[in-house]
Order: sequence, then C-alpha cells, then structure tokens
Amino acid sequence: MVPLHLSPVAPVRPVAPYIGGKKALARRLAARIAAVPHVTYAEVFVGMGGVFLRREARPKAEVINDYSEDVATFFRVVRHHYQAFLDMLRFQISSRTEFERLAAQDPGTLTDLQRSARFLYLQKLAFGGKVARRNFGVSMGRPARFDVTKVAPMLEDLHERLAGVTIERLPWSEFIRRYDRAGTLFYLDPPYYGCEGDYGRELFDRSQFVAMAGQLRRISGRFILSLNDHPDVREIFAGFEMEEVGLRYTVGGMANSQQARELIISN
Repeated sequence: MVPLHLSPVAPVRPVAPYIGGKKALARRLAARIAAVPHVTYAEVFVGMGGVFLRREARPKAEVINDYSEDVATFFRVVRHHYQAFLDMLRFQISSRTEFERLAAQDPGTLTDLQRSARFLYLQKLAFGGKVARRNFGVSMGRPARFDVTKVAPMLEDLHERLAGVTIERLPWSEFIRRYDRAGTLFYLDPPYYGCEGDYGRELFDRSQFVAMAGQLRRISGRFILSLNDHPDVREIFAGFEMEEVGLRYTVGGMANSQQARELIISN
C-alpha cells in the first residue's frame, strides 16, 4: 500500500549492472524510504539507479545525482535524446575486441551521445559491473550480455521514468547543501568503506566519511544511508540509528557468492 504522501510508480529495471548496485537490499531500502514522510527525494550517489528505479512510490519532487560524468551524462541523454541514443546502439554486438577498443578511449574526447553509448556498452559487458579497471565478462551457458533487442525496451522504460526527475552532477557535499530542506529525504549509497577506489580514485576517498557524518548531523531533512558493516563505520556514524542486515552477494555465479553485513543508517 502506497503511503498518502507518495504517488504510485512502476518499478524499472536498471539498464546495466553497477558495482555496489544494492540489488539484494533494494526492496528493504525502498520500504524504509517510503515510510518516511517527505516532499523531495534526493539520491546522492545514484549509480545506475539500483534503488531509485526499484521504488514503487514517489513524492512530488525527485532529484538524482552522481559526480561521475559518465553516469550523469547517461541519464541526461536517455531523458532528452532517447531516440538518437537508441539509434547509436542499434547495430552494436557483444565483442571482446570492441570492448577493449572502447575501454581504451578517452571519454573526454567524445560527444555526450558517444560517451553514453560507450558507458552503457562497457557496463553491460564488464565483469561484476565494475567501473574502474573493467574486464570483459563472459557468462558460460548464457547469451551475450549486450543484446539490443533487450536493451531497447529497458531504455524506453527508463526514458519514461525519468520524466519530471531533476538530474545533477555535483560533489556529494554540495548536493546535500543545495537540496537540504525540512521536507527532503536523502538516500546515500557511497562507496564501501575500504573500497573507495572502485569508482575512480578521483571521485571519493576514505576521509570523506567523517565529513559526511558531520554534515548529516546538521541537516534539516532526513536521510537513509547504506554502507558495509565495519567497526570504523560504526564509530564514524555513532549516534545515528543503525540497522544491521545480513546479505548474500553473488558475483559471476553462485559459486562465488559470499555472506556480507550491511548497515542501514538513518536520523
């Protein structure tokens, strides 16, 4: 049942995997988000939208943010240039040679459409949804990972879901300052503690967790933050509510699954 302060919305599958995408935790997080009264939903590290897109209810205003230029450009292109973007992908196939060629390209030399096509292709084919130091992924006994006949309807769904959504590319701290209001609910999914370089070392470093905790203690709005359970994380975010969640993560098949603990931290 959708809370009175929200409107129903159909969940949408993320178009490509993204490391730390929260698939296993998305249902629980979506329920926690829906239970908090808010006028504006603001997601600080959206990635490929693993939580944002799986929600079944939304408030009047939604804002997504990611300081990765690839991510922010991708969402803007899908929202504003969906048909032209789809045309660029129409004849693309899964190929190790093409993957390695695109991985070697400097995305700064490309147009927004080219950059987004490169980003989506690499994310679809990269092992484990890796962003930094990508490797070509092969799943034995499964069809090729990049199939435009499957990608096209997913992009159409994403295009429609992004209607009315504000897309930002700001450092996390500036984004929080800009959108902090009494009626704002922030969801934060920063890099795992100890794995800060997984998204590119220039985007986030370990020292920023202390700054994040300090800023969240001063905001006017509400927040929900998901992070791996680590003694340092518990110390840094001491004083906030913490829910411990046990999960099983799988990368490259059940043979590589492993138990993990996450914390859902909130004010």
